[in-house]
Amino acid sequence: MDQIDNLQETFLSALDRAQTASYPFRHWLLEDVLPATACRAVSELPFDPPAVGDTLGKRETHNSTRTFFSPGNRDRFAVCDALARTLQSESTVSRLSRQCDVDLHGSYLRIEYCQDSGAFWLEPHTDIGAKLFTMLVYLSEGPGSEEWGTDIYTADGIHVGSAPYGFNRGLIFVPGADTWHGFERRPIEGVRKSLIVNYVKDEWRSRHELAFPLRPVS
Repeated sequence: MDQIDNLQETFLSALDRAQTASYPFRHWLLEDVLPATACRAVSELPFDPPAVGDTLGKRETHNSTRTFFSPGNRDRFAVCDALARTLQSESTVSRLSRQCDVDLHGSYLRIEYCQDSGAFWLEPHTDIGAKLFTMLVYLSEGPGSEEWGTDIYTADGIHVGSAPYGFNRGLIFVPGADTWHGFERRPIEGVRKSLIVNYVKDEWRSRHELAFPLRPVS
């Protein structure tokens, strides 16, 4: 319980200090998203980076290689369970709903652990309508990783910059028709690690990706 309390306290503090931006769409930039020990524990989870070829600009190109904080992985790894319970909690969900002006009631928590390498890239896209909320938490350190932030675009496809990438930094946005983002082709020396946190609608078909498949957030 102490670990969950510390996670929640740190995360809510990060929300208090979040930098809000409105261009080219509303988003929030965070620092020190998780306690450093928890963030490092996530970054050191014993999953091998998937050996994938060209993504064709989409994560779903290699769906079978993706890793989620599923019930099985929550049972295996204490940090996965603690983080999932923190983000599932009523107080966390209520705070995110207020701060981001989004109704998350009845949605389901989805946490993906990403390890991108080689020729990984993502075409500019907006998240599908079943996603109500998106947060990325960056996990890598080392030379060159500061260039690995999520790319942000206008609705006309103009690249306006990248979210600051750094260990335990984050990006939040509420998916909409204008939330164009991606990851342009550039060198990845090592592994670009991150978490993608979503709250999704009940219509989400891939229930194995959900942290609590039978329990929506309240």
